[in-house]
Amino acid sequence: MRNVISTLMALALTALPALAAKADDTKETDRLDNAGSVLEEILNIPDDIPQDLLDKAECVVIFPSVLKFAIGFGGSYGRGAMVCRSGEHFTGPWGAPSMAALEGGSFGLQLGGQATDFVLLIMNPRGAKAILSSKVKLGAGMSAAAGPKGRDAQANTDVTLRAEILSYSRSRGLFAGISLEGSTLRPDNDANERVYGKKVTATEIVIKGAVPVPPSGHKLVSLLNKKSPKNLSDPNSLK
Repeated sequence: MRNVISTLMALALTALPALAAKADDTKETDRLDNAGSVLEEILNIPDDIPQDLLDKAECVVIFPSVLKFAIGFGGSYGRGAMVCRSGEHFTGPWGAPSMAALEGGSFGLQLGGQATDFVLLIMNPRGAKAILSSKVKLGAGMSAAAGPKGRDAQANTDVTLRAEILSYSRSRGLFAGISLEGSTLRPDNDANERVYGKKVTATEIVIKGAVPVPPSGHKLVSLLNKKSPKNLSDPNSLK
């Protein structure tokens, strides 16, 4: 009996890493699916992201259900997905998502205890490529601003024209532009490995088209291709 118990315990211990890895994989696929649902709901709000801005965005980043840490002053950590238009100059259809992380204290102060969804628009190629390759600090290494909203909103303000990132939040049904200055945004290549089953960087996913859209990302990518099929930015700004 003792030998049987020892054998069962050994098998259980052997299986634990595989079960943990499977759980992590499920988290990432759920996160991708949730990102598609969040963006769909936000784009169906009457006063949502102005179409003009979405059509000029090179990438969209969605962080579903970000929560403030219970300990630490305003500490927060969000994980989500970044989807960009394909090709070196971001002129093709929306491509496979790359997983991303949002970290920092400034937005934590605005969360309270509620789960908050964030949507970020990346408005030029320089900003997109910087985020794909390394960690960037919003408001320091990269200009950021709260995004205007409403289908008839005047989007061509000086702040909007200068900002490389426009950010929005949704909490308790309230959708609004939000400042994320002081936070950091980075690729999450560990999560990319779990999603795609191999080591692949954010740049390889987005710029080089190294992997197809995973099943859990179909909702998100097809929604963007339907809502904004063409990049309407000034062609000179994409070179």
